[in-house]
Order: sequence, then structure tokens, then C-alpha cells
Amino acid sequence: MQLPPDFISSIQPLLREDTETFLSSFSEETPVSIRLNPLKNKRNFLSFSAENEKVKWSDVGYYLQKRPSFTFDPLFHAGYYYVQEAASMFIEHIVKQLIDNPVRALDLCAAPGGKSVTLLSALPEGSLLVCNEIIRQRANVLAETMTKFGNPNVVVTNNAPKDFAAFPQFFDVILVDAPCSGEGMFRKDEVAVQEWSLANVQMCAVRQREILRDVWTALKPNGILVYSTCTFNKIENEENAQWIAHELGAEFVSVKTETGWGISPAFDNETVGYRFFPHKTKGEGLFVTVLRKRHCELDPQPQKTKRLRNSSRFIGINSAMTSHSFLKNSETFDFIEENNRFFAFPKTHSETLFSLREQLKTLSAGIEIGERKGKDFIPSHSLAMSTEFCFDAFPKCEIAYEQAIAYLRKEAVVLNNAPKGFVLLTFKNEPIGFVKNLGNRANNLYPQEWRIRSGYLPKEEVNILGNADDTDNADLRR
Repeated sequence: MQLPPDFISSIQPLLREDTETFLSSFSEETPVSIRLNPLKNKRNFLSFSAENEKVKWSDVGYYLQKRPSFTFDPLFHAGYYYVQEAASMFIEHIVKQLIDNPVRALDLCAAPGGKSVTLLSALPEGSLLVCNEIIRQRANVLAETMTKFGNPNVVVTNNAPKDFAAFPQFFDVILVDAPCSGEGMFRKDEVAVQEWSLANVQMCAVRQREILRDVWTALKPNGILVYSTCTFNKIENEENAQWIAHELGAEFVSVKTETGWGISPAFDNETVGYRFFPHKTKGEGLFVTVLRKRHCELDPQPQKTKRLRNSSRFIGINSAMTSHSFLKNSETFDFIEENNRFFAFPKTHSETLFSLREQLKTLSAGIEIGERKGKDFIPSHSLAMSTEFCFDAFPKCEIAYEQAIAYLRKEAVVLNNAPKGFVLLTFKNEPIGFVKNLGNRANNLYPQEWRIRSGYLPKEEVNILGNADDTDNADLRR
């Protein structure tokens, strides 16, 4: 790999005698790692855990021995794991150390969703997570990731950082994984190498401060800010961390680490930060610092906004749709009808979800149950993916690997001995989505924009998590 000469010149004074070892690591193979979804992974993973090395700072992160074709694993599409760079999983360790009670959390620059699913693994049960992305196309990818992971206490928004000023002192935790010059991704992304320049580093640092200033009002006094980048230079890291502390008013927070993890400290003695270098840790580049907002006078309260014009209304789920309860704990949800679409909001957060939807561009919130069209009630894919889905609410049909891939390609499937009407398809007893069975064929209800576009089919079944005991799986979602 041909690294930019200015990058090498800028890193030498920082790493000194480690420079050559660091630079040589860019020619090494990139580690492959995944994080399991703890809310879905109740399968038998003993063989998987025994065969794969654990990420030291994560309870659910594992390195794989080789990179498989994740696209052709149905359980990947069903949200049973996420392909994530190992260093990024350190966010889980931070949150588990510092947060003990349910909180409102914001992942401000969240797409494609890796650190959001990390937060979901770490935040105490009952927390509310708002995942935001300013670029609409990337926000759609984020919404897909969060829907597949199935946690109902999640909102996905498509807003600029300044829009969150409408919620002063609202969040207990804010993660800003800031857009950066991407030096830590050089080994994985040739475009990052080509686009790097000293001018771009300076431009990124300025933009990062704008993002932080815009969102600072939304953090509560004593609230936690986690600031991270995937780059190595001091300008975007230590210098910005010091700017947060002095200009915005915050104090550094330390978290415990172990020497054997290979994590390096910040490049200066004034900043409490955690650095991941590819020659010292098994992963890519990352910088993380944690700061606590100092007490301040109350910010002005947001102006009251008008109710949505589309006449959302609370309803009784049984009277509105079917005598079946689609959710395992339906009594813990408020059910909303909006333009013939039905949603379930956790009762502990339902008013908050309404407030967020009134003032932000919201792509998803809670659980979308389905839509009424004529005499039919069409279940949503979000329902099938939800960890709250009642597994026996619909007839089920177990399908083979080839059928599962065809379904995920949005192709028509033929079901033998399945009842007519809406049917839940399962693969290895895990739900992967709905069809409407007509007898001679089944209409595929998988979201069009999520379909597998490749026509390639592996010679062997891609089964990354291994085979689970079918007897154990049968009761997974009852």
C-alpha cells in the first residue's frame, strides 16, 4: 500500500520508534469480526464460541478465522449478528462501565449502524436509543440495520445535528462518532487513502467542532458524551477533545482497561483518551474519549409544536386488527393507528416517541405492526424481525437454504403443505419474513429495497453461526 508522504511525516513525531511497525501493519490482512445480537442469540452457540476468538473488550464480539460471504447467510439478514470492526466494540465496554440505569441515548452520526447496535448491547434494559443520520440514503441503511436487530426501544431519524437543539437537556448519553479523515480505515478502504490530505484533516476537525457545538444543548448536565473517530492525528482527536472540555464545558471521564488489550493512551497528558493501533490491537484505527457535561443553567425549553396532521390515534390492538396478540407482552405497549398503518410504542416511551416524531424527520420508531389494505391486514417485516414478536401469531413454514436465498432476493417462492393466507417463513426455526400464500405460489413480502441483488449462489450453505438444536429453537419466541 502506498501511503501519502504527508501522512507518514505527520505520524512519525507521534509514534517515534513505533512508526515502522505501525506502517508495516497496513500490509497485513484485515481481521474479520462480528458482534452477536444478544436479544436474538438464544441458539446453541457453544461450537461457534469454541472455534472463534473473542474480542477482549466485548461480551458478544468474536473474530472469524476467515471472511465468509455474509450476503448469503439468512441469519445475517434476520439480525442475528452484525459485521463490525473490533475496535469499534470498545463503545460497549465504555457504556457498561458508566451507565447503570435506563437512559435516553443519541447516536448522532449513526449510519450504517454498527455503533448503534453496540449501544443496544450495552445500555440498561428500558433505555431509549435515537439513531440519527443526516444523509438520507445512509439513514435508510441505518433504519434497515435497526429494524433487523429488533429492539422496540429505538427511533431512527434523518436530521442535521442542529435540529436536536429542539430537545434541550434531553439526552443522558450522546455518542458522536464523527465523520473524519479516515486514517484508521486505510487498510480496508483505498478511497480513504486517495482522498487523504492535510487540508482534509483540518476541514474535518472544523466540521467535527460544528457538530459537537450543535448537539451540545441536547445533552443533560452531568450527561456523558462519547466522542470517537477512526483516525490517528491529534488535530481531530486530542485537540478536539481539549476544545470540548474548555469551550463547551466538560470534564474527562476515565474507564478501566486491561494492559493485555493493547490499547494506547492519548498522545498528551491532559487528554484522557483511548487509542487503537493496528500493530497493537487486533482491529483497525480508533480514538475514543469520554467527557461529562458540567452543570449549567437551564437551556430554554423548546416551543410546543402542533399535533401531526395525519390524525394518529391510540387504539386497542385486538379490536383494530385481529383476535391474535402479535406481541409477547402486548400490555406493555401503546398501539397507534396512522393512515391505516399500525405501530406499537413501548408505554414507557410512547409520549417521547410522539414528541420526537413531531419535531424530527423520523424513518422508524417502535415496531411497525402492519398495514390495512381493503379486507387484508398485511403484516410488516418489522414485526417479523422484532424481539417482541409472538412466534405463534401466524402459521409458520420452515424453508430450505435455497428457498431462503430466493426469498431474500425478492423472488416468488412455492410452499408445499402451507395454509393459504399470510405465512411466516422460518429458516433453522428463525423468522426471516412473511409471504402471502396463494396455493400455487406465494407473494413475497420482503422489502424490495433490502433484497439481495447478486445472482451468485454459493456452492455450500453459508451458515456462520453453526447449527443449533432444533428442539431448543422451537420455543425461542413463544
